[in-house]
Amino acid sequence: MHTPSRSTIHLTTVCLFSLSLAACKSWVQLTPEGSNVELVGDASRVANCARVGRASVQTLDKIIVVERGGQRLQNELLTLARNEAADLDGDTVVPESLISNGEQVFGVYQCRR
Repeated sequence: MHTPSRSTIHLTTVCLFSLSLAACKSWVQLTPEGSNVELVGDASRVANCARVGRASVQTLDKIIVVERGGQRLQNELLTLARNEAADLDGDTVVPESLISNGEQVFGVYQCRR
């Protein structure tokens, strides 16, 4: 009977842990203040708004060697941007960059005052 080596067991454990972690629901939560922040995809919609800052947000794009799903990654970045915008007294965010290595930049605006 063949007994798996210690390194095989360790590798299997790490892989299973990584996969289960990657499958988990997002650990980034929208704050009550962040829920009042709107995402707009078109910069022309903030032409009459006051720019209050910039949110450079980052989350994990992979866990160990497992790539994370694009939709989950995008949702986490949007949630982080909305939370940060609320901290800057903004009510609107506009993406200013594409996602790169789990990071994205958003412009933060005050449009509702």
